[in-house]
Amino acid sequence: MKKVVKFIQETFSTTEFIPLHEPKFVGNEKKYLNDCIDSTFVSSAGKYVDTFEKEFAKKVGSKYAIATVNGTSALHISLLLADVKAEDEVITQALTFIATCNAISYIGAKSVFVDVDLDTIGLSPKSLKGFLEQNCEVVDDTCINKTTKKVIKACVPMHTFGHSCRIQEIKEICDEWHIALVEDAAESLGSYYNGKHTGTFGKLGAFSFNGNKIITSGGGGAIVTDDEELAKRAKHLTTTAKIPHKWEYVHDEIGYNYRMPNLNAALLVAQLEKLDSFIISKRDLALKYEEFFSSNDDIDFIKEPDNSTSNYWLQAVIVKDRRDEFLDFTNKNGIMTRPIWKLMNELDMFKNSQCFNLDNSKYLEQRVVNIPSSVRL
Repeated sequence: MKKVVKFIQETFSTTEFIPLHEPKFVGNEKKYLNDCIDSTFVSSAGKYVDTFEKEFAKKVGSKYAIATVNGTSALHISLLLADVKAEDEVITQALTFIATCNAISYIGAKSVFVDVDLDTIGLSPKSLKGFLEQNCEVVDDTCINKTTKKVIKACVPMHTFGHSCRIQEIKEICDEWHIALVEDAAESLGSYYNGKHTGTFGKLGAFSFNGNKIITSGGGGAIVTDDEELAKRAKHLTTTAKIPHKWEYVHDEIGYNYRMPNLNAALLVAQLEKLDSFIISKRDLALKYEEFFSSNDDIDFIKEPDNSTSNYWLQAVIVKDRRDEFLDFTNKNGIMTRPIWKLMNELDMFKNSQCFNLDNSKYLEQRVVNIPSSVRL
C-alpha cells in the first residue's frame, strides 16, 4: 500500500492532498462567463444555452440536445418521454449511483434490478435476457412482468465510470421485448461503443455535468435524442410546460423548472472546447495505472472493455483482499479513494424491489475502489 501511495504522489507531482476528481478551468471559462454577465442574460434564456445544445449534439452525434439543470432531471424527463408512468416498472442495474433509481421513483415507477458484467461494470445483456425469459411475456406489443402483473416500460443501463456497457446487445434485447431503452450516460461523455457515442443507442440518453464530471458547469445535464418531437417536448417540459407567448403565462400540463441557466451554459461551452484534451490526459493516466498495477497480484486495474473507447472518467481498481484497509491507509495518507456504491436493493427505499441474480454486483460491491482520476496538466 505504501508503494501505491508513493506512485500516485509521483504521478500527480505532489505530496499534498490528492482529491478523487477535481475540475480544470484552463480555457475560455472566465471570458464566456464575463460575456454572459455583461449581457445580463444569466437565466435560462441566452445564447450560451443555444450554443451548448448545438455543439453538444454535434459532439456526441445526436440530432438534438436539451440542456437541463442536472443529470438526474435529464434522466427524469427522458423516462417521462419514454412514456413511463406511475406503477410501471423499469429495469436497471443494482450497482449504480442512486440518481438512476431516484429518477425512476420521481414518476412513481418501480425499479427492477438485474446484474452487471464483471468487465464493464454495466448492465449485463445476459442477465437482462435471463430475467425477461424467466419472468416476462409480450402481450399486444407490451412487456408484462408475470410475477407482478405490471408493465415493464423501460430499461436504464448505466455506463459505469465512463466504461461502455454492451449497449448494442442490450438495445437488441429491448427491441425484441418492446421495452424503451433510456441510457444513463451521466459518466460517459467522450466514450464510445463500436465507434458510436454512448447515450445515442436508445430512444433517449441522459448526461451529467456535475462538479466531479469530466466537464462541468457546477451542475447541469443534457438529454439527447434523434427524435424531433421528443426533443421539442423535452424543451417544453423542462421549461414549466409554458406555451411561448410575448406576455401571457399559459401552461398546458404539469411541467418542470429544469432548464439550464445561461450562466452555467457559458461555463460549459468553454469546458466542451477542452473535452478532447481532458480525455487524452485521462487515457494517459489510465495507461500509467495499468502498467503500475500489472505487477500487483492483489489489485486489478479496471480497463476499458472490448469494442469500446472509454473516457476513463473515474479510474478504478479491484482490491481482492483487505479493501477497507486499502481505503483507510490511502485516505489517511492524503490520497482520496472511495468504494463503489452500495447496491440499490440494499437501501431501505428499494429493499422490496424485484431482483435477478446479482452475483457479479455483490462481488464488485465488496472490492471496487476509485482512485484519483483528475486531469493532469
